[in-house]
Amino acid sequence: MLRQLRPAIVMIALFTLLLGVAYPLGVTGVAQVAFPSQADGSLIRDAQGQVVGSALIGQPFAEARYLHPRPSAAGDGYDASASSGSNLGPLNTDLAERIQTDADAIRADTGATVIPADAVTTSASGLDPHISPAYARLQAARVARARGVDVDVVQQVIDANTEGAFLGFIGQPRVNVLLTNRALDARFPAAT
Repeated sequence: MLRQLRPAIVMIALFTLLLGVAYPLGVTGVAQVAFPSQADGSLIRDAQGQVVGSALIGQPFAEARYLHPRPSAAGDGYDASASSGSNLGPLNTDLAERIQTDADAIRADTGATVIPADAVTTSASGLDPHISPAYARLQAARVARARGVDVDVVQQVIDANTEGAFLGFIGQPRVNVLLTNRALDARFPAAT
């Protein structure tokens, strides 16, 4: 009986080594050579080399001098270990109340009558690092006031950090909040 099982055991061991060890190591090696930044998590570092975030995961920014991200339903906000949507449906009263409260706060802050959807809705993962150019433009006046600069200059930084659709037609234009806030800090350093 063992003689009959031996070919199966050999095949299982071979496939385990091939698909469980060799393939993952090969893919990781190719990724490290071809796309080292992405393979390491697209980490963003400050001037001292300290990691300040990832270009792929949103972060909470609450200060007036920064662009604010879209709301997050991941844990206490942008908690990757609790990544998921809220699973609240469009008729859920808790969701409707939260959206209304957020929309009222944005209207009070900006005077806007039309608010981009991403300003009050969470992404499916709750970790989205991007906002729409419309939401970024809506925040430009607040950021300019807080930094003591002209709104047109803040808009130039936002425009310079607006990414177009992938390959020109896949997806929507977007603004990476962390990268844009770092560009704002670089252009308008805080007084010490």
